[in-house]
Amino acid sequence: MSDLTLLILRLAFLLVLWGFVFAVVYALRTDLFGQRVRRQSAPDAVAAAAAPSAPPSVAPVQRPQTPANSLPHSTAPPATSTTASRLIITSGPRSGVEMPLSNQPLTIGRSGESGLVIRDDYTSTHHARLMLLNDSWVIQDLDSTNGTFLDGSRVVVPTQIPLNTPVRIGTTSFELRR
Repeated sequence: MSDLTLLILRLAFLLVLWGFVFAVVYALRTDLFGQRVRRQSAPDAVAAAAAPSAPPSVAPVQRPQTPANSLPHSTAPPATSTTASRLIITSGPRSGVEMPLSNQPLTIGRSGESGLVIRDDYTSTHHARLMLLNDSWVIQDLDSTNGTFLDGSRVVVPTQIPLNTPVRIGTTSFELRR
């Protein structure tokens, strides 16, 4: 083999090797920080700003029906979620942590920009959003890989959260309380 052919093969091998390294780094960056957000062109941005946005529909929480004879002695009505003022993590690595709730939406995920950061292999970078909608707390799954669960049921649409009902994201569970 001539020296020129050998040099070309070495350079081609290095080029393929560096291409592989860049592909791995790009995949890791995408996994850690998410996809890049593309800017809208001027006509699209004006049209999006002018379009009225309807609030998302909220699925009511469905509780199993109990026979009348199995009701507890105290028949006090259940508390509404509008009185929730704090979020308490009940299980997971940050168990016992208590956060006050405000009227602003709270994002939950692995990202350092999230209001509630959960460092967990089963939590997405931007996993879920907790927001106050029509005087009730609502959880919305942000297309996470492993899902968000309210009282054991997977959340697929924005769903109202009653007080003291467990919400599970990854290995972390939390509840809304007064």
